[in-house]
Amino acid sequence: MSTALLILFVLLVLFVVVLMAKTVRIVPQARAGIVERFGKYKGTLPAGLNIVVPFIDKVRYLIDLREQVVSFPPQPVITEDNLVVSIDTVIYFQVTDPVAATYEIANYIQAVEQLTMTTLRNIVGGMDLEQTLTSREEINNGLRGVLDEATGKWGIRVNRVEIKGIDPPPSIKDAMEKQMRADRDKRALILSAEGQRQSAILTAEGNKQSAILNAEGERESQILRAQAEREAAILRAQGEGQAIQTVFQAIHDGQPDQALLAYQYLQMMPKIAEGDANKVWVIPSEITKALEGLGSSMNELAGIPRDATPRTRVDMGPSEPQIPESSAALGQRETSEAVQAAIAEAESAAQTRPGASAVRNAGPGPSVGEGGSTPTQ
Repeated sequence: MSTALLILFVLLVLFVVVLMAKTVRIVPQARAGIVERFGKYKGTLPAGLNIVVPFIDKVRYLIDLREQVVSFPPQPVITEDNLVVSIDTVIYFQVTDPVAATYEIANYIQAVEQLTMTTLRNIVGGMDLEQTLTSREEINNGLRGVLDEATGKWGIRVNRVEIKGIDPPPSIKDAMEKQMRADRDKRALILSAEGQRQSAILTAEGNKQSAILNAEGERESQILRAQAEREAAILRAQGEGQAIQTVFQAIHDGQPDQALLAYQYLQMMPKIAEGDANKVWVIPSEITKALEGLGSSMNELAGIPRDATPRTRVDMGPSEPQIPESSAALGQRETSEAVQAAIAEAESAAQTRPGASAVRNAGPGPSVGEGGSTPTQ
């Protein structure tokens, strides 16, 4: 009897454990359990601890209520310009109604995949290849709108649709690469040509500025050179004028006689003989008479009187040369007027003493040199 009671007790415990397992159901968070009673929908179990009727109610499906991501393999799609491209998509969806997702559609993932494929072919079929490659956002929005509307009765909400990749045929890829390479080469050539043009423009502007600066420098150099030559000419003219006045005054102050002129003639004779063309030079035997005659003739030609008489000095003018600050013509005119004034003053002074006409006609030193060389010839 004790053995039979023990077996009965064990069976009773097993029955209680099985009964508790069939009665208590724990649903995880973000899940929903679909309960059927005798094959008919009875209710939906929320997350947590739930009590069902054992052996009568059955949890048929456990639906995931979280947002799910499904990636579909690449699908061939024909574009408007009859090119076949492979497009793979990613769908982000969420089950909002577990009952509809269970009883309205047998396999909602496969249904979403097929609907995505047909909608994608419809959208891409109205675009050419270039538009397809550059209109991913438009394709995503079109797919999302169609899928969200179609899957609403299935208890599914499509949150987002993404195009993972659009792969054209290899020949099209090669042609696109060639086109892209040609475009880049064209842009490179254009940039190179623009660089050369800018370089040529800058070089020309530099040459222009250099030529302008060189011309301005040459002009200023010529102006400065002309001014220097003008001042040098003015200084030379003033120097010559003062030299003439000094010699003229010295002749009048010194009152040279015939002996001095003869001595000057003897000093000039070696210089006369230094010329390369003078092979033979004959000194006359009557040199004393020649010198005496030379002295008398030069004395008469130069207007030098035989008797020493008081002389009036000629005004020598300023000892330092005065350089005019005006133009070259004004400077030359002032210099000429100064020389003429000095000569006129010298003539007026010479007219007041004897022999003035002879002095005015003979002039200063150069006449003496010419008179001295006449006997040698």
